[in-house]
Amino acid sequence: MSPILILSVFLTYFLVLIGISYLTSRGANNETFFVGNRNSKWYLVAFGMIGASLSGVTFISIPGTIIGSKFTYMQMAIGYIIGYAIIAFVLLPIYYRMNLTSIYTYLKDRFGVATYKTGASFFLVSRVIGAALRLFLVADILQVFVFDAWNIPFFATVSFSILMIWLYTFRGGIKTIIWTDSLQTLFMLASLLFTIYLICTNLDISVGSIFKEIDNANLGNWFQTEDGNAKNYWLKGILGGMFITIGMTGLDQDMMQKNLSCKNIGEAKKNMMTFSIILFFVNLAFLVMGALLFMYLYDNPDSVWNWMENGGKADRLFATFALDEGLGLGIGIIFLLGLTAAAYSSADSALTALTTSFCIDILNVEKKDEAAQKKTRMQVHVMMSIVLLVTILIFSATADQSIIWKLFGWANLTYGPLLGLFFFGILTKKKVYDAAVPFLCILSPVVIYIINENSKAWFGGYQFGFELLGINGLLTFIFLWILSYVKPSKNQVAQS
Repeated sequence: MSPILILSVFLTYFLVLIGISYLTSRGANNETFFVGNRNSKWYLVAFGMIGASLSGVTFISIPGTIIGSKFTYMQMAIGYIIGYAIIAFVLLPIYYRMNLTSIYTYLKDRFGVATYKTGASFFLVSRVIGAALRLFLVADILQVFVFDAWNIPFFATVSFSILMIWLYTFRGGIKTIIWTDSLQTLFMLASLLFTIYLICTNLDISVGSIFKEIDNANLGNWFQTEDGNAKNYWLKGILGGMFITIGMTGLDQDMMQKNLSCKNIGEAKKNMMTFSIILFFVNLAFLVMGALLFMYLYDNPDSVWNWMENGGKADRLFATFALDEGLGLGIGIIFLLGLTAAAYSSADSALTALTTSFCIDILNVEKKDEAAQKKTRMQVHVMMSIVLLVTILIFSATADQSIIWKLFGWANLTYGPLLGLFFFGILTKKKVYDAAVPFLCILSPVVIYIINENSKAWFGGYQFGFELLGINGLLTFIFLWILSYVKPSKNQVAQS
């Protein structure tokens, strides 16, 4: 596909999103931006959350992991379902009972201002990292397949991407996101299914025999049960999937902001459980597509050269297949729509959530009048866009591994303290010295990082997988338990 055609597809797509933004943001106010006037349809939220949860990371990176880990990613997908059930029946009832706009307000009521600010700050750091990595992924594809041909620098590519998001989110916020996410999920799933169909047709594989052919290619193993020290051991995968879901969804303002826009707790629970089941099968379909992509490479060795010319990275395999293989204009367009939908359905809601959290949790914007709230919100929205731009440029200089693993690696460090804080508050009635909590929440990831870096030497070859997030949360929980027995002096209490 020519760079001009690729860019035309992107621009047309964004014009549609801007049109949706115009329709959904009429008469919008601050409550519309933050919680969608608490009037979102649960099934619309559930469908849109699929795209927001998967993002461009799943769309590009997960198919590329097949060659190294086969279908063992499904171990995590099983853990996801367990995690979503905990969110639906433990966390959501708390959020709705307290009528929260920002979920971190819970920490203020339970522990105090310092803990509250700490939780919100950890979210801001976590989400900036996650959103930046997701946007980097789609900007990288744009750069390689479009803008390099015109000698346009990567800085301009990233700026263009963020500007597009800002244009359709700055007025309607979460209300607009609910609708644009649904459209983007539709495009993403259509792209996924069409690609599977096209590869099956090319390889002369019937739909009913897909899994048999994948097994014959020695790519279909779901569970790694032999080496308990390996990162992808089955129990680590399931536990890791559960902890990641609780941390990156249940304790994440971005994902919970959509759920809190539902009319009531009953609809929010239906949304969460329906979404979790659908997401399991969507993850499976992405792995099927990844296996088929590698089977296509086996059958078409010349295609490897195209892939190598585009960097030979797993993250670029799908893009090479769709845009460089001469398989027709249809696959190229549907890939672009799917990639754009997957990447931006996550990034747009992240920008909205970052703006919401910073306004409410850091600036206490709810104490201002409506006009002042709107002015502050607009300024923060611009500021967060610039923060994302800078972070993407930093990551572009260090992107030396598959995006999906880097994203989860950072999450293990930054979401762990949130996990410990919330569940210490939920499972115990103990009080802690509020001013000391920030130091414990910084100490825990540092300790976990050191343990992870030395695990093979210290624990007989043991390598941590995604269960590390849960261990991080447990360590924070233990620190808080110990802190609960430390009685601050009257002087310390007065200063805090």
